[in-house]
Amino acid sequence: MFDAVCYVFLLFIIYSFVGYIVEIINCSFNSKKLVLNRGFFLGPYLPIYGVSCILMGSFIIRYKSDLLTVFVMSAFVCSTVEYITSYVLEKIFKARWWDYSDRKFNLEGRVCLGNAFLFGVGGVIFTYVLNPFVVSMLDKLPILVLRIVSITLMVIFLVDVIITITTLYQVKVSTIKFKSRDVTAELTKLIREELTKKRDIKTNFFVRHMLNAFPWIKSNDYNSPLSKLKRYSAKNKKK
Repeated sequence: MFDAVCYVFLLFIIYSFVGYIVEIINCSFNSKKLVLNRGFFLGPYLPIYGVSCILMGSFIIRYKSDLLTVFVMSAFVCSTVEYITSYVLEKIFKARWWDYSDRKFNLEGRVCLGNAFLFGVGGVIFTYVLNPFVVSMLDKLPILVLRIVSITLMVIFLVDVIITITTLYQVKVSTIKFKSRDVTAELTKLIREELTKKRDIKTNFFVRHMLNAFPWIKSNDYNSPLSKLKRYSAKNKKK
């Protein structure tokens, strides 16, 4: 059982990293410049891709003989994961991390037909090329090496998750605390300290990372710390 967990986690990390690379290439192409800072977490991985690939490997692989079914199911599974992720993040942190409202055939701006098509293509590549290759490589690893690598990456990932959630929770708590009154001056001071203070390098680095990774992030509350952080960061860049 433990070895199975280690195996699945390695697959999750590998596909999360592959998704990170795909996002870098896609964003760099769209921005016409190299974009390296991507993702919700600090590390070079996007769990949304890892989860999607694990689900495809578990359920869609059985339909491997039917390419069209693989395409359609991949588009559906990945779009569902993307929609749920967007919804949960917005409900927890009061912010829209990505928005496809300007694209045709979108659903609440969380998913869109264009992305679904790309997910379908990616699912086909995953099913017939990527997954067989990755699985064959992992199967060649000695069980001890697999355990060591998996546990090491798991510890790193969990630390990253703790740092990320803790920092974002602090922003959320600030939003709740100041929600019922006008605290523009207080928030401006708070944000200035958050971006410039030296004693909390972790939070300072994370805030900048999040704003760089999601430059189009939208907050549902104009007076939320996240909105203030974005506006203050933009003002500093102009200066």
